[in-house]
Amino acid sequence: MRREGDEKTSRTLDFNQLEVLSLLGRGAKGVVFLVRDNESKLRALKVILREAIEKKKKAEDEYKRVSFEQGVLSRFDHPLFPSLHGVLATDKVIGYAIDYCPGRNLNSLRKMQTENMFSDEIIRFYAAELVIAFEYLHNQGIVYRDLKPENVMIQENGHLMLIDFDLSTNLAPRTPQPSPSYSKASSETMRKKRLFSFGSFCNSGISPEESTSICSSSSTTSTLDSSGEKSNSFVGTEEYVAPEIITGGGHDFAVDWWSLGVVLYEMLYGTTPFRGVNRKETFFRIISKPPNLIGEATSLRDLIRRLLEKDPSRRINVEEIKGHDFFRGVDWDNVLLVSRPPYIPPPDDEDVKGKDENTKMDVENIVHEIFTAREERDKQSGDNSNNVDMKVKGEKGGEWVKGLNTNNHLESDNNFLVF
Repeated sequence: MRREGDEKTSRTLDFNQLEVLSLLGRGAKGVVFLVRDNESKLRALKVILREAIEKKKKAEDEYKRVSFEQGVLSRFDHPLFPSLHGVLATDKVIGYAIDYCPGRNLNSLRKMQTENMFSDEIIRFYAAELVIAFEYLHNQGIVYRDLKPENVMIQENGHLMLIDFDLSTNLAPRTPQPSPSYSKASSETMRKKRLFSFGSFCNSGISPEESTSICSSSSTTSTLDSSGEKSNSFVGTEEYVAPEIITGGGHDFAVDWWSLGVVLYEMLYGTTPFRGVNRKETFFRIISKPPNLIGEATSLRDLIRRLLEKDPSRRINVEEIKGHDFFRGVDWDNVLLVSRPPYIPPPDDEDVKGKDENTKMDVENIVHEIFTAREERDKQSGDNSNNVDMKVKGEKGGEWVKGLNTNNHLESDNNFLVF
């Protein structure tokens, strides 16, 4: 039996084995297609143009990052993370196939809600799953570093799936606290033995006040980090990045808890807490302004405040999070066994229809066209995502690196999955 943390050998894919059904999304690093493999299983195929990688100043580092992401995916054996189902390489593109999530992402789901906000009950469920996901990653020594709603997918069963690990890194893992082992196989067996609803998950420890309902890109300025206590890379997504990343003083696992605070704030209020009119103002707000937690005092607002603590040494940690009043009554051992999460995606018939041979999609050509169009837009806007040397002096002696590309053109892709 494979031990947790061991990498699985991934099978090699080619386009002759895959039926390409539709284009799912496009992001800063890749284009995602819905495909059906030779076992008739639906997969999400992430494809990256080799030419785009080789134009980078540090192409070797870009290839290392792709390899790192595939290695991370091959280690996962957990129901909140994708499995790697094969890798693909041609002269023009490289890519890999992972699980397909028909429910799209948490951002799309939020926009389906009244006033683009979730109720406290729904936030509690999704927050609990994200805490479990980060605990699993951190116990393996992986810092995620790019939590945002677009990277949180909704699986067919309604549970979450965290994707996109190209900005993740390895640090020396902290001594893990005892926690349940959630393999995909074992969780399925347990699910057959004991099922309970989202309602029963949420109804414990919730006050009437709490149960009342009340895009961007990533860039990195350094090579892949090796194991160590802290990383100094400048990575993340502008509105979700932690203050210690901006100031450049080194960061560790605490950056993920900051990003969780930003996501919970967005789920509660429908907007991120520190967004400014431009990157400079956003970074200034992240470093110096407290979150505006308007409304009556609740345990959720208190949790968000403690997650958005500027000083990472004082920021709430995983044990304190799981013991926080907001999660009072949550049975952490059974969160992943909830049989009826808040949202179960309907069948997506349009995406999974087979294609006629005469309309076969040319993946390599589509990816090339998308990346070429993106380069043209970047040239016209004067926004070069490779220009990572631009710096603006910040307060407290730190520096704000202006290497994050805002990628405003992706706002037109709201109907796609972006990763």
